[in-house]
Amino acid sequence: MSDNGLLKIALGGGCHWCTEAVFQSLSGVVNVEQGYVSSIGDNKTFSEGVVVHFDVAKITLSTLVKVHLHTHKSTSEHSMRRKYRSAIYTFSKEQATIVGEIFKQVQPVFKDPIITKILPFRNFRPSESRYLNYYLSNPEKPFCENHITPKMAKLGILYGGALKH
Repeated sequence: MSDNGLLKIALGGGCHWCTEAVFQSLSGVVNVEQGYVSSIGDNKTFSEGVVVHFDVAKITLSTLVKVHLHTHKSTSEHSMRRKYRSAIYTFSKEQATIVGEIFKQVQPVFKDPIITKILPFRNFRPSESRYLNYYLSNPEKPFCENHITPKMAKLGILYGGALKH
């Protein structure tokens, strides 16, 4: 879970371009690796996601989990749910327990049950370089304007104090 004094968590929440943009904007997030994440027992199934490296002295795991749950459809199925799985991939049993507790705390905020899975991290495969930093490089593209910009606006409203300035 720790490398170079940082902690990490892997997140799947629909398109990895969207997830990358959200977490790149948070203060305390040092690096966001965009690509494909798998869990133990997934048998070669990879879902779009990110690995977030963060400084716990500047941002908490609780904030990251809450941001994740609020910035994608964490309470509804997606027609391509396997590829766009709503999941939090943990790097230890302790981290999984903490994430489960955070779910219990935040569930009352949501109208429907949270369907986001808490899964043990197995592997990560990075995206092709042309897709990295997609939103930062292409904010005017229709996909970004229609899907990522609204997430960023919601992030600003709900977690403006956690954003990089």
